[in-house]
Amino acid sequence: MYYNTQKINLNSKIEVNRVEEFLKGFALKYEDVDYTLIIEEEGEIIATCSKKNNIVKCFAVSEDHQGQGISNILITDITNKLFEEGIYHNFIFTKPSNNFLFQGLGYKVIVDTDKVSLLEAGNKNIHSELKNIKKSYELKEEEQYAALIMNCNPFTLGHKYIVKKAAMENRNVIIFVVEEEKSSFPFQVRFQLIKEGVKEFNNVTVIPGGNYIISSATFPNYFLRKDDDILKEYTKIDGNVFGKYFCKELNITKRYVGSEPYCNVTNTYNETLREVLPKYGVEVEIIERCEIENKAISASRVRELLKENRLEEVRELVPLTTYEFLTSSLGKDIIEKLKLRDLPH
Repeated sequence: MYYNTQKINLNSKIEVNRVEEFLKGFALKYEDVDYTLIIEEEGEIIATCSKKNNIVKCFAVSEDHQGQGISNILITDITNKLFEEGIYHNFIFTKPSNNFLFQGLGYKVIVDTDKVSLLEAGNKNIHSELKNIKKSYELKEEEQYAALIMNCNPFTLGHKYIVKKAAMENRNVIIFVVEEEKSSFPFQVRFQLIKEGVKEFNNVTVIPGGNYIISSATFPNYFLRKDDDILKEYTKIDGNVFGKYFCKELNITKRYVGSEPYCNVTNTYNETLREVLPKYGVEVEIIERCEIENKAISASRVRELLKENRLEEVRELVPLTTYEFLTSSLGKDIIEKLKLRDLPH
């Protein structure tokens, strides 16, 4: 039998509910998608697949219809949609039991856990990404590096405290800046504020995080403020990607993270790193947050003060370079937008 895919209307509660109900049978959540295809037989959904930007997700085929080439039809049509949008490199989250299906369609497994697999396909891969990083930033094979991954929304004296400690304790330090555009301060602004804020440390290199470090591909819950049963699996995915590839290829032997008194998602992430990274020979050091008047300096606290127009109090919590940006015209525009948003990071 020949099957055709149909695009569902994401604005239709009826259509969305039908997909949600179908996916419940596979213990899959239907959320955070921008395009969904289904295949029907006699008015019933027998298969579906969705995407969000370059992430393919929510893939399921009913047990009675497996082995009939339906997977190929869904992935081919989703891939064609990605191509239409100019996306030639994509990721997929799926259950490990589905790995063989996607490997047969050209996907390669990056990492997997007991419950979740992350695969990729297209004109790029994690090996080429790391090769480009080494070349672009002149990272040396014979050197060892300590690493930090930072979002810095915006860059504070708390962030600088951790960087200073890492710079004093190690010969070489890399800061990977989370590149995903899901923060109040745009990536280019965050990246520049970090570079300006740490330029006194000659042994620190600031690098964009790309697609493989705390991104929607490796750690979607980071941006969703979700604390659910899948959170641990996503933290394992992100931690294993970093250990298996970044630490191995870039000779990273130590990872610094800040303690997190306010966010359970980040706390869970830190604990997972302590479990995962030593398996790759990487030490994890959790640094207690820098405090002023018995309160931890955090970007979330700075954002709250900015929302309340308490700029003089912000001055005590951020480097001069960050404060000067906040008082610029672009900084003021971001502050006004910040008052209308509620983002976890």
